[in-house]
Amino acid sequence: MPQSYKKMSTEELVVLSQQEDIKALEELIKRIQGDIYATLSYMLNNHENLYDLTQEVLVKVAKHIQELNSPKCFKGWLNHIITNTYYDAMRKVKRIPETISLEYTCAPLDLDIKIDIPDKSSKPIEKCITSECEKFIKKAIRGLPEPFKIAIVLREFQGLSYEEIANSTNSSIGTVKSRISRARIKLQEVLKSYI
Repeated sequence: MPQSYKKMSTEELVVLSQQEDIKALEELIKRIQGDIYATLSYMLNNHENLYDLTQEVLVKVAKHIQELNSPKCFKGWLNHIITNTYYDAMRKVKRIPETISLEYTCAPLDLDIKIDIPDKSSKPIEKCITSECEKFIKKAIRGLPEPFKIAIVLREFQGLSYEEIANSTNSSIGTVKSRISRARIKLQEVLKSYI
């Protein structure tokens, strides 16, 4: 009997994935990849690693899904993996010295492709303002100290509870509340002239 995985809840997909149902795992991966990418985009200053880290998180989820004790805790468990992967990447960056390549070649491509696709989502000026505002907010968030940045992204963009954030960051609930409060104050200071 074919199952409609697209109609299943995330929790149902997790349970089936733990029972080694590959199709359920594929659907679960499709559902979460956008959230993982978005979360990491607010944390990372260097977008070169964004796709790689997203992929790394997805691989860890697929490899370790069986270790999750309660499918109801999937979102917190996932964000714990995202946070740890982010911290691991930051530690690696600090160990690798910056290098400059002395060889650079650029072969121009003689391609002239024009595709006109109508964009009905918003008018150009609205799209520009929204895009500029998002860039400014991301820059402000990335400028926060690491603990504040992680806490505010997990709370505001992932919708985690204080308890889930505390578990993901190995902190107390009081510490998480304090970090989020201080992050909001700092963001208000930075963004008040813009917004």
